Amino acid sequence: MLDATFQNARDFLSKYLPQTRLVLGGSLGGSSDQNVYLKLENELPTGSFKVRGALYALGLQMQRRNVSEVVASSTGNHGAAVAYAAELLGVKARIFLPEKSNPVKRANIVRLGAKIVEKGSADLAAAFEMAAEYAQVHGAFFLNDATDPDVPAGPGTIACEILEKLPEVDAIYVPMGDTALIRGVAAAAKQTSSKVKIVGVQSERAPSYFLSWKDGRAIETETCDTIADGLATRTPVTANVDAIRRLVDDVVLVSEEEMLNAIRRLLIDEHVVAEPAGAAATAAFLKSRDERSKNVVLLLTGANISAEVLRQAATSALPGVSSRRH
Repeated sequence: MLDATFQNARDFLSKYLPQTRLVLGGSLGGSSDQNVYLKLENELPTGSFKVRGALYALGLQMQRRNVSEVVASSTGNHGAAVAYAAELLGVKARIFLPEKSNPVKRANIVRLGAKIVEKGSADLAAAFEMAAEYAQVHGAFFLNDATDPDVPAGPGTIACEILEKLPEVDAIYVPMGDTALIRGVAAAAKQTSSKVKIVGVQSERAPSYFLSWKDGRAIETETCDTIADGLATRTPVTANVDAIRRLVDDVVLVSEEEMLNAIRRLLIDEHVVAEPAGAAATAAFLKSRDERSKNVVLLLTGANISAEVLRQAATSALPGVSSRRH
C-alpha cells in the first residue's frame, strides 16, 4: 500500500504542477510485443523533474518554520528548481554553482531571479561547502537534494503517475545522480507493485553510486567528468547507498557515446529533446536489450541541453563528422 508521504506529495504538488505525459516510444521497442514508454519530465517548469522535489521540500519546510531565504548547490537543474520554487512560494534564493556550469541551466536560474555564486570548476564539492557555510552563517534553509529527507517524495510522485496510467509496468529505468530521484521512484513503485523492476543508470565516467551499490559501501571517485552534468556525482552518501541497495534491482553504466546516440535517437525518431542525463535511461535500455520486460518506462528527466552538446549529438553519426567530445 502506498505510504501517506507520497499521497501528501501528490496532493501538494497538484496545486502547482501538471502531470507529465507517458507516451509510447514507437521506435524503441526491442520486439513486436514490447511496449516502451517515455515519461516526459522535460514538460515540467524549468524542463526537469527536479522541481517536484524542490517545491515539495521547500513547501514543507515553510510549514514548519519561517524561511526567508533558501540556498542550494547544484550543477544546474536542482538550482533552477529551487529558484522556481522560491519564486513561486515567495522567498529569496541563492544558488551555488561550479564555475564551469551548463549555460542553459545557468540561464534558467538567472531568469528565475535567484542570486548565483560560482565556486569550483570540476564538481559540486566546493559549491556545496560554500552553500553549507553560507546557510549556517545567515540562517538560510539549505535545500540539499542529496540528503534532504523530504525531497525523494517529490520525484516519487512520478512512479505514482506511471502506475496509475500503466499498472502492468514491468521495468522502470531511472537515471542516478544524487539518488533522490531513484530513491523516491523506487520506494513508491515497489509499494504499489510487487513485480516492477527498477534499473538505475549512471555514466561510465561518474560511477560512484554504481560502485557503491555493487560493493555495499560508499565509494568515492577521483573525478566525475561527464557530459551528463546531472549525473556528475563523486561523493556518495552512505545512507543513500543503503537505500539503493534495498530498492534498486540493477544498475547499468552508459558511455558518453551511448548517451549522445540516445539523444539523437530521441530527437530524430521521437521528436523529443533530452539532455545527456535525461537521455541516460534510454541509452541504458538500448544497451541492455531487455526484451523480457513487456512494458518498459524510460524516465526522460530533463531537456536542458547546451547547443554544443545537442549539435554534437545530432551530427555525430553523419559521414565524415567526428563524434569526439569537444
